Amino acid sequence: MVELIIKKRKGGRHTREEIDFIINGYTSGAIPDYQMSAWLMAVCFTGMTPDETADLTMAMVHSGKMLDLSALGKFIMDKHSTGGVGDKTTLILAPWVASVGVPIAKMSGRGLGHTGGTLDKLESFPGIKLSLTPEEIIQQVSDIGLVICAQNENLVPADQKIYALRDVTGTVDHPALITSSIMSKKLACGADGILIDLKVGEGAFIKDVHQARELAKLMISTATIMNKKMEVVLTSMENPLGKAVGNILEVKEAIDTLSGKGPDDLTQLCLNLGVSMLLMSGKVKNEDDAKSLLIESLQAGKALSKFKEWISFQKGDTSLIDHPDLFPESSVKIPLSAWADGYVQKISALNIGLAAVSTGAGRTTKTSPVDLTAGIKIAVDKGFYVKKGDVLAWIHTSSQQKASEALQKLQKAFIIGQKPETSGNIILDHIL
Repeated sequence: MVELIIKKRKGGRHTREEIDFIINGYTSGAIPDYQMSAWLMAVCFTGMTPDETADLTMAMVHSGKMLDLSALGKFIMDKHSTGGVGDKTTLILAPWVASVGVPIAKMSGRGLGHTGGTLDKLESFPGIKLSLTPEEIIQQVSDIGLVICAQNENLVPADQKIYALRDVTGTVDHPALITSSIMSKKLACGADGILIDLKVGEGAFIKDVHQARELAKLMISTATIMNKKMEVVLTSMENPLGKAVGNILEVKEAIDTLSGKGPDDLTQLCLNLGVSMLLMSGKVKNEDDAKSLLIESLQAGKALSKFKEWISFQKGDTSLIDHPDLFPESSVKIPLSAWADGYVQKISALNIGLAAVSTGAGRTTKTSPVDLTAGIKIAVDKGFYVKKGDVLAWIHTSSQQKASEALQKLQKAFIIGQKPETSGNIILDHIL
C-alpha cells in the first residue's frame, strides 16, 4: 500500500488490479485508515483518469452484492440529487414517474450540514421501513414499480466506509471520488438508466457551472464504460427550492405538489426532470408526449395515489397524506419581518440552509439527532415587493434559544432593495 500511495502521489496511473487491491484491502480492514487517508489525499492532489475512475467505481460496486433487476423485464430508472436546500424532488418525482409506468429503484441517504436527506424526510411517516433486503427491494419494484430505501450494508460497503473517512479528512470534493461514490451506489441498485440532478450554486457543494460540467462529463463517461444510460441535469441552487426547508415541512410541500398545489419552481423542475426520465426509459418518443403524460397523471390524482401506495407498502402511516394537518408541529414559531419597504432581491439558499440547521432540522455530524418538525417556511418569492413589517419567513423550532440563533442567520438570507430582481432559470444545462 505504501508503494501505491507513493505512485499516486507522483501522478502515476493505477492498474485495475492495484485499485482492486486498495478497495478490497480497506473494506476488509487489512489497510488501515491512515494509509487510506494518505491515498485519498494523493488522489485529490494528482487526480485519476476516466479509466481509473471507472475501475474505482467497479471495485466499490464489487465490494458487496449487486441487485439484479433484469428478471423484471422492464427498464428500471434511478435518480440522484447531489443535495440542496429545500430539495424534496425525490419525494415528488419518484412516485410521479412511477405512476405513468416507469419503475424506480433508488437508495437514498441522510442529510448532513445544510443539505437535507430523503431518508430523514421519509421518517416523518411513523412506522416507515427504510432498511430492506435485496429480495424485498426486487419484490417491491415488481409489485408497485417503486422503492426508495436506505443503503444496505451488503450493497457497496466500500463506499460507506470510504465516505465516512473522506468526510473527516477533507477529501470529499474531488471529481473522481464524487463520481465513484455516486455511481457505485447507482450501479449496485441494478437500474438501467440514471438521472443525476447536479445542483450548482451557493447552496450546493459545487459552486461553479464549469466545474459541474466537468463532473457531469466524468460521470457520463463512467456510465458509458459500464453500458448504462445516463443524463446529468445541472440545476440552480442559488435560491431554496420551493418554500419549505425542514423534514416535515418539506413532506407537506411534496404532498401539496403531488396534489397539484405546489410552488411553481418545484413543480416545473420535477416536471422537466420527469420528462428526461421518460425519454431515457423509452416510454415516450418526444418531450411533448412525456409532458402530457405526466400532467395528466398529476391532474387525475395518479401521482398522489402512487405516493400513498409506496408509503403504505413500506409500512408508513398514510393517514397523514390525507390529513397533512395531523403531522406534528414545532412548539415555537417566530416570524422574520421585513425591515424596510422594497423588492426581495435575493433569498440566499446557503443562509436559509444554515438557519434551518440552527432550528434543529439539519445535522452537523452523521450521528446528530434531527428535529423532524423544525425548519424554515419562506413566505415570499424573489422579486416580491414587501412593506416594512411584512413576514418574509417563519422559523419553526423547539426553543427560544434555537429560534434566536436561527433568526440571526435567516436575516442574512434576504436582501431588500429598490429595484426588482427576477429569478433565473432553474435548469442550467442538460448533459448527455
